[in-house]
Amino acid sequence: MKIIIAVLAVLFVLLQFKLWFGEGGMKDVWALDVAITTQAEKNAKLKERNRTLFAEVDDLKQGLEAIEERARYDLGMIKEGETFYQVVD
Repeated sequence: MKIIIAVLAVLFVLLQFKLWFGEGGMKDVWALDVAITTQAEKNAKLKERNRTLFAEVDDLKQGLEAIEERARYDLGMIKEGETFYQVVD
């Protein structure tokens, strides 16, 4: 009877070891939880960036002020009758 209990105890310990430290065990589950959290943070940042870009595209499609602002700052254009001043530090 003692031998059967000892064998069962050894099997139990081996199964527990595989559960905690084996391939696909709790160690891997914890690592995947960290990876999921990291990826969710990256996704949230990218969704915010996409939302901002979609808003900018929508503004460019519908508003003349946004197009004028882009032309002034990105291309250095001025309106007819305006005087351009460049301040250099």
